This record gives sequence, C-alpha cells and structure tokens, in this order.
Amino acid sequence: MTANPGRRRIGVALLASSLGASSGLGLLGGCATSLLPQAPPPPALFVLDDARPAPVQPARPAAAAPTLIVSVPRAAAGFDTRHIVYLRRAHEIEFFAHSQWVDTPAQMLTPLVTRAVEYSGAFKAVLSAPTTALGELRLDTEIVRLQQEFTEVPSRVRLTLRAVLLDTATRRVVALREFDASVPAASDDPAGGVAAARLAVQRVLGELAAFCAEAVAH
Repeated sequence: MTANPGRRRIGVALLASSLGASSGLGLLGGCATSLLPQAPPPPALFVLDDARPAPVQPARPAAAAPTLIVSVPRAAAGFDTRHIVYLRRAHEIEFFAHSQWVDTPAQMLTPLVTRAVEYSGAFKAVLSAPTTALGELRLDTEIVRLQQEFTEVPSRVRLTLRAVLLDTATRRVVALREFDASVPAASDDPAGGVAAARLAVQRVLGELAAFCAEAVAH
C-alpha cells in the first residue's frame, strides 16, 4: 500500500517547522546568554613592603633599654581601605578600579614598623600590639596620606606618616614627628605607583627608626 502523498507533505512540513523552531530557540538562547552581564575580572593584588632585604642583626641594646609596643597604625579618612588611592586634581581622591592592596596599608605597615625600629638596636624588645607584654614606651602612628599623584609628569607617590612616642606609665608624649616622602613613579599606572610606594615606605621607616632611637637616647 502506498503512502498518502498529502500526509507525507504534511509530515515533512511539520519536521521542517520543528527543526526551525529548535534552531530559533538555540539562537535565542545564545543571544540571551550574550546579553547577560559578565562577571568583572578579579582585581590585581599588590603587597606593600619596604623594598629591602632582611637587615643584619642589630647590636645588643643596653640592659636599661626600654621595651617598645608598636600600635597598629591608624589611617586618615579615605585611606583606611584596600583600594589604591590616586589623585588627578588636588584634594579629590579616586580609586583604581582593577588594582587593590592585599590588605589595608595600616595592617601591612605594622610588621614593617616593628622590624625597622627593632633593628635600630635601641630597644630591649619591640613588640606589635595587641600583646599582653608590658612596655615602657608605645609608638602610635597614623597614615596621613598614601596616594599616587598625577598632578605632574611623571606621577609621584606621596606617603605621610605621623608618629607619637608615649610613656605608657604617665601617658606623657616623649616625642612626635611627621614624616613625608615623595617618590617619582617609573610608570603612570598602579604597578609603577606600588613600586614607588615601596621606596617611600623604605625611606619613611628609616627616618622613623632613627627618630625612635634618638628619642630614647635623650
């Protein structure tokens, strides 16, 4: 028995319609996927250190040398963040969109300050807060600014750190000073700024260690 030609034409038409619908759905699905918002790439992460090899062992301090407790640095408004700060206009801070510090600069500076002052050799011990140990002196610091400035060419990184040395028994201010370093960046981008920031930290920490040692000596 032969197939009905009319039925065969209807079957072919239905098959073609089905295939066309499937193809259309596939294209629609592809378009929908392409229209969905794409996840942004993860930011590049940078660490802040003092750009120096491990220093040599300091001289043994005098028996009467005090113990120093180093507080976690504070940060001025706008700088207590993992974002890397830059300026194109005076007094207007901005953040790089795809580059960050691995931690806040204040947290990254704590061990660097402790190590720099320890290797001055002026103290019996230098310990980072929080600690249960008692110390005769305490070093409080504040990051006033840490920013890459694009107000000139090449850009520069500026670090300003305020330091206060306190007598823990009397709360008396033993010494205070503000340190400022400005270092040109090798390239006008976050990587160049980070490299300059490391050099600025190295400079400021050297001056801070000498300041602490001088205050104790007097």
